[in-house]
Amino acid sequence: MEYIPNTSEDRKSMLSVIGVSSFDKLISNIPDEVRLGRELNLSAPLSELEVLRELKSLSNMNANTDDFVSFLGAGAYDHFIPSVVPHILSRSEFYTAYTPYQAEMSQGLLQSIFEYQTMICELTGMEVANASMYDGASAMAEAAMMAIRIAKKNEIVISSTVNPRHRKVLDTYNSGLKHPVRTVESLNGLTDIAKLSQVISAKTAAVIIQYPNFFGSIEDIKTIIDMTHKAGAASVIVADPIALGLLKSPGELGAEIVVGEGQPLGIPLSFGGPYLGFFATRMAHVRKMPGRIVGATTDKEGKVGYCLTFQTREQHIKRERATSNICTNEALMALAATVYMAAMGKKGLRETAALCLKKTAYTKQKIGELNGYSIPFSSPVFKEFVVKTPAPPSEIQKRLESEKIIGGLDLGRYYPELNGHMLFCVTEKRTKDEIDKLIEILGSFK
Repeated sequence: MEYIPNTSEDRKSMLSVIGVSSFDKLISNIPDEVRLGRELNLSAPLSELEVLRELKSLSNMNANTDDFVSFLGAGAYDHFIPSVVPHILSRSEFYTAYTPYQAEMSQGLLQSIFEYQTMICELTGMEVANASMYDGASAMAEAAMMAIRIAKKNEIVISSTVNPRHRKVLDTYNSGLKHPVRTVESLNGLTDIAKLSQVISAKTAAVIIQYPNFFGSIEDIKTIIDMTHKAGAASVIVADPIALGLLKSPGELGAEIVVGEGQPLGIPLSFGGPYLGFFATRMAHVRKMPGRIVGATTDKEGKVGYCLTFQTREQHIKRERATSNICTNEALMALAATVYMAAMGKKGLRETAALCLKKTAYTKQKIGELNGYSIPFSSPVFKEFVVKTPAPPSEIQKRLESEKIIGGLDLGRYYPELNGHMLFCVTEKRTKDEIDKLIEILGSFK
């Protein structure tokens, strides 16, 4: 068996050292009633060529964005990735790098993380960013816990327009802590400001808003942040990094913590991961931040050097002073985001956001003109928008799939009041021909 390095002689030698004559003797303490009692039902052995063919046939059962046109977003987006991104990532010194505990051996990796932190600060308008989190959902949940440490209160207020899967992760984080979580309903696709003002109180530690929100609508976060500050609470903004190429940054608008999903920044969809959670805050709150921070310094010869200057998980400091048990930072994904932002630059990021905005506006208008369809929300949107459909979303999705198009999200899965509604996403990759084909197929449903 070429996949298993141990020969029969190796096994005999190991059994001899253990002091048993056979493998059956080794497992003799396992009761007969829990043993399988027969050979495994495995197919005949395959050669390497046959294994590759088998794996290829299995992978072909999945729909992917190389073969399908995607109008699905809802937290993971089909953006263009410049070829320089995978090229740099595939270099062995990055691709196989481990946690950079030994600074003298990891200067390249540490510098790349430092550059990533700098770029995230510039993008979000904040003063300090950590060396990344697992994904946007865990970053948001960690931000809620950090806001509780900042405000020294324990109630969390969150809008229903925040990604429902993010909210599920927050529930998981909070399952043992039992912090009160109050959800504010939406109005016309936006957080209901009037209801929010009634919910925020002296007990509120964190107010969590998505920008743009899950429906693609652009929230008035300035008003919400000011309202949050009056209550002595911390604002947590869950931001789309591409949208920040056009919109005012949360930092400019006064936010305490900015988090988000970094997947749009040069990271492929990959059927759900690995992804990247970015996390930034004010310098005044840095000691309450989870994760790691890479800092720049100088050595005794005056040369610039990089090192891990901030590590606040339980393994590194006293447990009672630790901010989180977050361990591995997503350094390879952070490098992808760094290379992407460096390659695109401010101008490229703004142009990408502008293309998303214009193509979304065109698609939204054309769908809204179709018989039987309507756009229920009038608020400005970025990259995503909600459509009320004349047929069940499952039927529409099935028809689109037959034409090699991945349709929008069935919102009824997460919002019962939006049963019969779909969330469509249009990125800069979508061409006019692709959009017009979508419109044509949608128009066949009355």
